[in-house]
Order: sequence, then C-alpha cells, then structure tokens
Amino acid sequence: MTDGEAGLGGGYSGPAVADGRVYVTDWVLAKGNMAPESGFKRGRLSGKERVLCLDDADGHVLWKHEYDSEYKVDYPAGPRAAPLVHGGKVYTLGAMGDLFCLDAKTGKVIWSKNFVKDYNAPVPVWGFSAHPLIEGDKLICVAGGEGSTAVAFHKDTGKELWRALSAREPGYCGPEVFEAGGKRQLIIWHPEAINSLDPDTGKVYWSEKFEIGAGMTIPTPRKEGDLLYFTCFYSGSMMLKLAKDKPAASILWKGKRSSVPKSTDELHSTMSTPVLKDGHIYGVSSYGEFRCLKAATGEKLWQTFQPTTGKEVRWGNVFIVEQGDRYFLFNENGDLIIARLTPKGYEEIDRAHVIKPTNQMAGRPVVWVHPAFANKCVYVRNDEEVICVSLAAFE
Repeated sequence: MTDGEAGLGGGYSGPAVADGRVYVTDWVLAKGNMAPESGFKRGRLSGKERVLCLDDADGHVLWKHEYDSEYKVDYPAGPRAAPLVHGGKVYTLGAMGDLFCLDAKTGKVIWSKNFVKDYNAPVPVWGFSAHPLIEGDKLICVAGGEGSTAVAFHKDTGKELWRALSAREPGYCGPEVFEAGGKRQLIIWHPEAINSLDPDTGKVYWSEKFEIGAGMTIPTPRKEGDLLYFTCFYSGSMMLKLAKDKPAASILWKGKRSSVPKSTDELHSTMSTPVLKDGHIYGVSSYGEFRCLKAATGEKLWQTFQPTTGKEVRWGNVFIVEQGDRYFLFNENGDLIIARLTPKGYEEIDRAHVIKPTNQMAGRPVVWVHPAFANKCVYVRNDEEVICVSLAAFE
C-alpha cells in the first residue's frame, strides 16, 4: 500500500527518514538540456541540485534548498550520497562536491564547502559519492586533493579539524569507524589502499595496499569479530584480520583480479554492500550472481540469480538489509523481496514490485537506489518520485 508520494528529479541517492520527515536529494536539468542516452557519454549539463524535506505523513514538500550544479561526470543522473540527519541538522553531498549543513526544520544553510574549490580535489569519474560520517563532534568526509583525501570538519561550524592522506582519486566509499585493537579506528578505503586512522586526529594507524581497477571503491567495508572485508568490481575481494591488542591488520586472503563471470569465485561487487554474518558472506558479484562465501577462506558455497535479475547481467544489482532472521532485498527492477539467507542456500519468502525502474543509463531500465526503512515502512525513489510503502503486514 502506498501511503504517500512526491514528484522528484533524477538521482542515485537514497532517502533518509527522521523525526517525521523524509529527506532526499535530486538534480533537475536546466531547460534546453537533455540527459545522454548512455551513462558513459558525458558533457557539460546545466541544472540544479536540490535538497527536499517531505512530510512523512503525506509526502508534501515542507522545504526545498537548491543550487546551481553543472555536471561533468559519467552517469549524470543526479546526486549519489544519501542525506545524513543528526542533531537537528541535515548534511548533504552533491555529485560535483557541494557539501551542505542545513537546518533540518527550515532548510536554512548553516555552513557549506565545495571539495573542488576548497581542496583542489579532482571530480571522480562518477561524481562525489562517499557519504559523510558523524563521529563525536566531527563530520568526516572523503574529499580528495593532495593531503586531504579524508577531512574532518566540526559538525556545527564547518571548521576544519584535520586532514589526512593523499591518493590519485578519492574513490566512492564512505568513511566507517570500528572498534578494534583497543581503539576506535576510522577506515578510509581509497583506490590505492585501505587505511586506518585515529578519528580524533587523522593520524594513520596502518595502511594495506589494494590497487583498485577504475577506482571502484564502492561497497562499504564489513566487520565481524576480527575480520574486515572489502569487495569491488575488477579487483575482487580482500579479507583482513585485525590485531586484538593494537591497531594493526594483516591479509587473511585475497581474491583474484577479474570481472568475467566464469573467472570469479568470490565476490566482485559493483555497488551492493555485502553482509558478513556468522562466518559467512552474502553478496552480489559482477554479473548479478548472488553468492554465499565462507568468510575464513573466500570459498563459494552457492549462487543464484533469483533475487537480482533472474539471469546473468553485467552490474545486476540488489541491495541487502538484514532484519532479524531474514533479509529485505531491493533489486534494480524495483522489486522488494523478503528472504532467508543461510550457508545452505537462498529461500525467498515474498516479493512485491514497489517502484518502476526509470534510469536508462546502464543500457536497461534500473533503479540503483538504496531504500530506507523506518516506521514499519520502506521509502524508495526513482527519477520521478519518492514513495512510502507500508510493511506492517510483514512484522
């Protein structure tokens, strides 16, 4: 049942739900501009990025913040990073590096940055995508530029607190903080290495080289116990073992570099973050193969195309959200699936088509947007609308 909906422009950024409001970002082309037929055709496209705040009850727009944003990226459909809501503020990151801190109730700008202008950061091929992270009084971002791949700002004022690391490009993976080795460790995964930093100072604890094809550091790292897992399209998987008594890590196993389906046995994920649970990994490989691996070795136990595209498709995708002893899976066709995932196999419980795939830049219609779950509902968007669908019947 659809409880409420609102008109929307283009974007890959998922919605965020907090305090009776839904926050979502989009991009609206300027009059006379047309989106390319292929995601690999780029130009200079004028338009406006927008931050929309909707009433959770009925979807009507409470406030809107918009600004000019000329896109010069591949797949120029709209913003990539979901809004972050914290402490009465909403933080958004646009595809061209516009970072805003807005008042969550009114949309008033509290502070802003632009990574290209402020840090001389190169715009990634697919635009700035790494979601910001709140850690204490800090907003930690993957910005780019010499010595500023990672930057920490004061979350309330925008004052820079520290900057760290250099890389040819920043990649697309957002920062994450984990407890390990008796310390809180900030993990920054850029296309040259995995890095652990002190989140308070930016000091580097350790780095592990991991050269990533096409800079595709996209899926979020996953941790269970002393295991820390990474996966990407071309370069495959790497499992690190974290030291128990200090901030340090070593390679437990590493997959082979390939994206050709018949040459991959572990995970070569494009954009979907896998699940690491009870010594097993569940995730999507390069051509839509939904797989289960042994975490300790990377050995493949099973695979199926059932939740993704039903057949082998390059970049076939489904997003995975754990919910008790089952999982919500949202695939690129706009289907929401409830399933059980175990080392023995994939068990589908239910499925419903909830939204139309409208993005054509992959050569087929897709909806490559992570949903949000709140209030016994799922919130999801395409390039035309954001909708709220009740899940109360599936408690």
